[in-house]
Amino acid sequence: MKTTLKIIKGTGLFVILFLFILSIVVFAKKDRTFDAPYPAIQAVYDSAVIARGKELVYGAAHCAHCHAPVSQLDAIERGEIVPLAGGHIFDIPPAKIYTPNITSDKETGIGAWPDSVIARSLRYGVGHAGSALVDFMPFQHLSDADLTAVISYLKTVPPVKNKVPATEWKLLGTVLKALVIEPTGPTIEIPKHVAPGATVEYGKYLAESVANCRGCHTERDLKTGKYIGTPYAGGFHMPCEVNPALEVVTPNITSDAQTGKLANWTEDDFLQRFRKGKVIHESTMPWGPFSRLADDDLRAIYRFLKTVPPVTNDPGPVLVSVK
Repeated sequence: MKTTLKIIKGTGLFVILFLFILSIVVFAKKDRTFDAPYPAIQAVYDSAVIARGKELVYGAAHCAHCHAPVSQLDAIERGEIVPLAGGHIFDIPPAKIYTPNITSDKETGIGAWPDSVIARSLRYGVGHAGSALVDFMPFQHLSDADLTAVISYLKTVPPVKNKVPATEWKLLGTVLKALVIEPTGPTIEIPKHVAPGATVEYGKYLAESVANCRGCHTERDLKTGKYIGTPYAGGFHMPCEVNPALEVVTPNITSDAQTGKLANWTEDDFLQRFRKGKVIHESTMPWGPFSRLADDDLRAIYRFLKTVPPVTNDPGPVLVSVK
């Protein structure tokens, strides 16, 4: 009995000591910063480049879905050009994240940021103050031409004064921020330009570097953001933006004969479905922006997805109750 008590006492002291050391490390590293190169990207005032930026921001990249409040979602679905003044809330296990104001306002937006700082945030996941950004934006592999277009357009956006609250890190998030979360940068050589067209190559570029198809249709751990499922096989549970009692579960969009959404869809079926826009009100997919993509863009995405290896995975119903 005495031996058992000694073991319990020793274990308890070890746990206390471990937690004490961990708390010191977390406190010391919770505000760590990172170095990353500044891309040689500069805004231009060419009307065609700005038009391409606007097309990406309100189309395939669907920036407004995150950089506008939930109250604006219906307007975005209708195709209205809503201000990108931030304030959308993502309440996930690590933190309550408020998306920033990305209008050209110099006090509360990005108007005072150099172009290279904005480019570094998008390509390397390092914020203007050097902190790691949560990996919500899949734009690390955006071509130089498209990154230039996006920044050029954002520079033309009228300023909107809207001070967005800072991210509220929870205990789990503070630990992850200190020990786990790091910037997500490019893993391939960045192309100077990707030629649009109804090709597999352009479809892959849109699906993986612009529209974030892979990011939503692959199971991820909401605590860390890490991918834990097979690409495009669905099963990612995410909070429903319009009904907190529900979660949205992304479907399998491979061509698996039993469980894949694309198994029996022709290319024209794919286009017709996207042209309908949102049919499930609670869906978090940006159907509105995607419904307005050019035919060749949608055909390119379809043709790429048909090259993805089929995966047997049934994620279940699209809407489920929060556990």
